[in-house]
Amino acid sequence: MSRVLIECRDLFFRGKLQEVVRGAGAEAVRDEPFDMAVIELGNSPPNAETRIRELVQRGVAVLAFGSHVDAAALRAARDLGARAVPNSQVESALRDALGSQAR
Repeated sequence: MSRVLIECRDLFFRGKLQEVVRGAGAEAVRDEPFDMAVIELGNSPPNAETRIRELVQRGVAVLAFGSHVDAAALRAARDLGARAVPNSQVESALRDALGSQAR
């Protein structure tokens, strides 16, 4: 079973993402170990770029999401090795990523 860390201050998104994780047969976790991390950009915990860099270097798959108008943050996350999508696509991107891991 995949374990997915969700770092998101937005309770609405966190709840939706936890449901996607559970629906895919994975487990949403708050601490180590985990196979994938979902990181909220913008209002995320401070230093989201540092966190993404650290996780990618450890070999953890990272899905970052943020406002579609903050193209610089999305681009920076991609440059660090994360898959970065706007808020409107995070649920489907997470479903896709979890489906890929299950195969």
